[in-house]
Amino acid sequence: QEMMSQARNESSGVKLEVNERPPSNSQTCFPSFQAIRLLVTTSTNLQKEIVESGRGAATTQEFYAKNSRWTEGLISASKAVGWGATQLVESADRVVLHTGKYEELIVCSHEIAASTAQLVAASKVKAEKSSRNLARLQECSRNVNEMAANVVASTKSGQEQIEEKDTMDFSGMSLIKLKKEEMETQVKVLELEKRLEGERVRLGELRKQHYVLAGGCEEAPEDGEARPAPAPRRGILKKPPIAQKP
Repeated sequence: QEMMSQARNESSGVKLEVNERPPSNSQTCFPSFQAIRLLVTTSTNLQKEIVESGRGAATTQEFYAKNSRWTEGLISASKAVGWGATQLVESADRVVLHTGKYEELIVCSHEIAASTAQLVAASKVKAEKSSRNLARLQECSRNVNEMAANVVASTKSGQEQIEEKDTMDFSGMSLIKLKKEEMETQVKVLELEKRLEGERVRLGELRKQHYVLAGGCEEAPEDGEARPAPAPRRGILKKPPIAQKP
């Protein structure tokens, strides 16, 4: 609320309108925080239920030690959800103060949705299918995903409002000036495309390292960006001419 008040004093025009519009301002993130809190609470209750039903005569510590792989997966997913929520808070604060980017909110929302799915999957491994806590956790997961989608939608809406107001008027330019601007823009486009390609390669390498450290290198994402296979294949396709030499 303090940041919103400060933003009102420092903003004007379109940015002020975007911040004040209920579907588009940073308050859209607040329901996400509440949904995440309920998700974590429900997950904790389900975890206790799983431990109590599965440990038998063993202690809680012995149960976790016996099921260390499952425990590590559950803890990893829980930390990822909490980290995503923290990043969403910080990103929302920066956007309100006009020091952050709208894209940060979108990325954080996607990360929270992915981590939530991982948390549910880890919980389902040990939970009984008839468990009420499991059903509640799945419902909380759907709610978190819905809130994350709302953040993404409202963020894109805010972006569009600002971009629509920032019109490009070239009516006062001469032919030479227009040609110069066109060439400079083409240079920028090529630079951005090259940078985009490099960032995609970097993202793929980061994802591969992430799965290695998380012990999930055998479960690469379906989008293919983090898969190591394509590069060797391109190398193999270039070698047949050498093999055909006498």
